[in-house]
This record gives sequence, structure tokens and C-alpha cells, in this order.
Amino acid sequence: MSNDALPEGIPQTAPNSTLALVSLIAGILGLTFLPTIGSIVAVVTGYMGKNEIRESGGVLGGDGMATAGLILGWIGVALLLIGICVACVAFALIPLGIITYGEETFLPGLLSAVF
Repeated sequence: MSNDALPEGIPQTAPNSTLALVSLIAGILGLTFLPTIGSIVAVVTGYMGKNEIRESGGVLGGDGMATAGLILGWIGVALLLIGICVACVAFALIPLGIITYGEETFLPGLLSAVF
């Protein structure tokens, strides 16, 4: 059955961009199973998909999927950066004795060196 056989009142939809679909899937994977790689792939393919849709002149659809993939990707990147910052702060506080590592605290050694 071809598209010419469709009745007049039924609107025809444009096919979705493959890059937009990849961006959405990678964004979901970036928040679940592939945290770093999935989020980066979602951001890159999301921008590529949006450019492809814009340059197609209405032939391709899927702008919402590309936008959702971008949002999920950037959320994943933000969570990654927050995690890195928290880890850096935690490792910086261990020698000060504010955070202990196991049974050992590093505060007395640091205080004796300072005072």
C-alpha cells in the first residue's frame, strides 16, 4: 500500500532522524547502564540530529527526541561532574582527619606536623 492511497484527511508524518533516536537511547543509557559514554554520545548525536533535522527542511522529524536526548545527556554529564567534585573533596578531607579511612585517622599526624 503506497502513501498515495491514503485518504485526504489523514496527515502524513515525516520520518524521524536516526541521530535523534540514537541520542534519546544514549541519553537513557547514560543515566542507567553506560553513565559516562552514554551521556557524551547523547549530547554529540543530539546536536548532530538537531542540525540534520533543521537542514532537511521539514523532510525529517524527531526534534523532540533529539531535545530529550540532549537534556538526558547533559543531566548525565552534570551528575558525572558533581560526582568527580564530591570525590575530590572527600579525598582532600581525608588527610585533614575530617573524614576517616577505615579505623585510621590522619588528624594527629597532621596536627603534630603543623603545631
